[in-house]
Amino acid sequence: MRYQSQRIAQIPPYMFAEFNRKKRMMQEAGVDVIDLGIGDPDLPTPKHITDKLIEEMAYPENFKYPSFIGCLEFRQAVADFYKRQFNVTLDPETEVLALIGSKEGLAHLVPAMIDPGEIVLAPDPGYPPYRMAISLAGGQLYTMPLLEENNFEPIFQNIPEIVADEAKLMFLNYPGNPTAATVAVDFFRKAVSFAEKHQVVIAHDAAYHMVTFNDYQAPSILQAEGAKEVAVEFGSLSKTYSMTGWRIGYVVGNKDVIKALSIYKSNTDTGQFTPIQKAAAYALISSQECVKESNRIYAERMQFMAAALADIGVHVKPARGTFFIWASVPEGYTSAQFANMVLEKTGVIVTPGNAFGPSGEGYFRLSLSVPTERLKEAINRMKKELTITKNRKGNV
Repeated sequence: MRYQSQRIAQIPPYMFAEFNRKKRMMQEAGVDVIDLGIGDPDLPTPKHITDKLIEEMAYPENFKYPSFIGCLEFRQAVADFYKRQFNVTLDPETEVLALIGSKEGLAHLVPAMIDPGEIVLAPDPGYPPYRMAISLAGGQLYTMPLLEENNFEPIFQNIPEIVADEAKLMFLNYPGNPTAATVAVDFFRKAVSFAEKHQVVIAHDAAYHMVTFNDYQAPSILQAEGAKEVAVEFGSLSKTYSMTGWRIGYVVGNKDVIKALSIYKSNTDTGQFTPIQKAAAYALISSQECVKESNRIYAERMQFMAAALADIGVHVKPARGTFFIWASVPEGYTSAQFANMVLEKTGVIVTPGNAFGPSGEGYFRLSLSVPTERLKEAINRMKKELTITKNRKGNV
């Protein structure tokens, strides 16, 4: 008897699930594992947001089936946030859709937009669910290499005309995961121009657009002229407000794309728990001092780890966005070899770059979403146990 479809059989285990398996095995063996592999904030959700959740849970009407498009209070808060942050005007009725976390929306967008065999453009290295969603939908993946010498931006003119003309969807992601690369609005203008020429829908993953440092403010793709004609942008409260487990996000932009996604969602899920939506709305419209404070902590960790890594021979440039460090592995190692060596010798988990795609080979990703004292312990172990003389390249 067959217990899974062929498309499921060809999907490898989700990389972080595999890391968690190794982590449990080592912990059971008595190893004090420090996990710098996954981006799950250690900072607590701000109290005013959790208080709002508790308040909303006192109302019985909030326990009914939620609307699959999201409650109007949340969608209006997203629209108000975009006007305040980016000076972008959105219609909360047609240009904003609530999601059960942005990952869900990104994955559901693919089958909502393509038919089996159609081409989707995706960054390499990139967030693994892009590739998996394309595979599950029967799409054809065309990867866009992200090279350090080009600021980890895709070179649109390198995409063959026949591929560009047949592509239906393109994923972008800035500030980038895993590369931590950041861009200006001018890059989005180029992307929109490419999309207009080839009639490709852009899905911009902006999960980290509020996790920024050193006076850098990440732009929205919707700030580029004509973007609403070709693009949607996915946002998440997970990283900005340390709400990963709440599973609340949104998509904004082109109303026709959002309508297609809403049809898919209405037939596959309902909506996020209404008190969570209302607490998320409150997070967006209330004081943002909590965001400034969390970003200050991440910026300090970024500076500390960049200097500490340099002491062991891994030279990186602190990023302006995300809480990731993307660095080249030392000479003589593949990404997987280096990650395994670090784990075996120090009990520290880092993510090999090739887990994010072939162009990630030669790099590793390190997350700063653990307490500062644990970061210090991790680097002390590396200094003690590792001998590194030179890494291949710098960082973004």
